[in-house]
Formats: sequence, structure tokens, C-alpha cells
Amino acid sequence: MDDRELLQVVMGIVGKENCADDCAVFSCGDQVMVITTDMLHRTTDFVPGMTDWQAGWMSAAVTLSDIASMGAAPKYLLIAVGLDDWKSLESVMRGARDCCTQFGAAIIGGDIDRHNELTVVTTGLGLVDQAHLVRRTGARPGDLVCITGTPGQAQAWLDGYHQFEKALFEPQPRVREGQLLGRAGVSAMMDDSDGIALSLYDLMSVNGCGFSLESRKLPLPAGIPHGQARDLALYGGGDYELIYTIDPGKFPVEGVPSRIIGTVVPEPAVTVDGSPLAKRGYQHRWE
Repeated sequence: MDDRELLQVVMGIVGKENCADDCAVFSCGDQVMVITTDMLHRTTDFVPGMTDWQAGWMSAAVTLSDIASMGAAPKYLLIAVGLDDWKSLESVMRGARDCCTQFGAAIIGGDIDRHNELTVVTTGLGLVDQAHLVRRTGARPGDLVCITGTPGQAQAWLDGYHQFEKALFEPQPRVREGQLLGRAGVSAMMDDSDGIALSLYDLMSVNGCGFSLESRKLPLPAGIPHGQARDLALYGGGDYELIYTIDPGKFPVEGVPSRIIGTVVPEPAVTVDGSPLAKRGYQHRWE
């Protein structure tokens, strides 16, 4: 059992429409507010060698990334910290605060509790004009499939390429880029935190169209044998780049370094170089 299978249970209770995006959305005056929440744990998310400050930074970054994927500006963060060691709290909070400060948000509340391992729950709130809100739905056949940055670097560290430590330990949410893409009118967007492959399957599940990738167009982590680098780029989790679709006439978007990696196609399938792309990436699993 994996987390996407369990999501079907949630959808059956709260409705599929409430589970289709990275954030919940509701009207807020002349704008739209987006809200999202994440839970990270020492055993599954904070890898050995990561400092408490970096655990706090990562906890904030993953939530700000969800807000960025909607084209919104992050404004506020609530943070709940479960502690096995009370001495971790100050550094965790400073890391989360520093990330929020860098990307334009403020911590406005939260909770502290005792736990059997360091666990951080972050809830983020952002704002965006209705016209610039981007959802996962909206991809159209003929659109380009594009990605910011270089995917696969976080997983590369886990595979022993420790030159990519910062990519995993201190991820950089694409907040500025997300807002620029929203204003440019991209048709669909999400972050690729679970890998490009799973992200495209997620997009296909809500759009009804497919995606055709060309491996030669993928930006690859440097200094890694080509085949391994290709797999890392397609399947590696822990990155917080933005994967989006856009009308060819609107690409490139000024101020957003991106690569075209494929196209949207009518057939509901995900392929790379004409062959089916395996549906795998970063997932939580249960026996």
C-alpha cells in the first residue's frame, strides 16, 4: 500500500475535487488564498547528518514549494514541532524562520508537543490574484512540458554523490518563479518533489491527457554516469522544482530558467522516447 492508493480513501470521504491540487483554494477578498500542510519525520525525511536548523528549513521549504506551485506568494506559516529532545527546538525554529524570511513569509503560530522522534508539521498560507492562480488541471494537447532547475540532485546525494548535499538538506522553493509562471499564463503546474515520473502521472490523473518526454532534453545532474543521471532526473524525489505545461507561444517566460522536456499529447499515457515511463518515484509505503 502506498500513499497514492491511500489518497483514494481520502477522496472517497472528502471528495476528489478537494484532493486535486497541491493546495486548498478559497476566495479572500479580491484575491484567492491557498492553504497547504506537510508532515516531516526524523526517520523518513530528515536524513542522518542533517542539522536541526536544516530540518526546520526543509520543513518550511516543502510547504512554501506547494504554494509556489499554485502561482501564489507565501504569506504565513504555522508550525507544530513534536520533540524527542527539547534541545532541538530552537534550531528547528530558527531554520524554519530563516527559510520563511528568505521567501517572504512569516511564522504566526503553531504548537509544541512531546514525540518519539523529531516531527514537524507546517501549514502554509499564500495569496494570488484569481487570474494568476495555477492548478494541476488545465494541460492541453500541444502544450510544452517544462521544468525549472536540474531534477535528480537530492536523490543523487542519497546515492552517494555528496556534492549535492545542499539540494537535499536546504531545498530552495521556486517561489519567485512560480509567481512569474502564473502571471505568464501557464496551463498547469505542480512541484516535482516525488520525481518527474510520478508528477506526470499525477497530472494525467486530473487532466485526461498524456505526456511525451524526450530524454535528450532532460537537464541531468552533473558528474554522474549518463544512464544513472537520467534515472535520477526521472525518478528521484526530494527536489522542489516546478514542472509545468505551457502554450508554445508563451515560452520562454522571462526570468524563469526552464527546459522543455516534452509535450502534452491527447492519449492518456506517460512515455519517454516513445516507450512507457515507469510509474515510480518517492512514495510512502505500508506493508
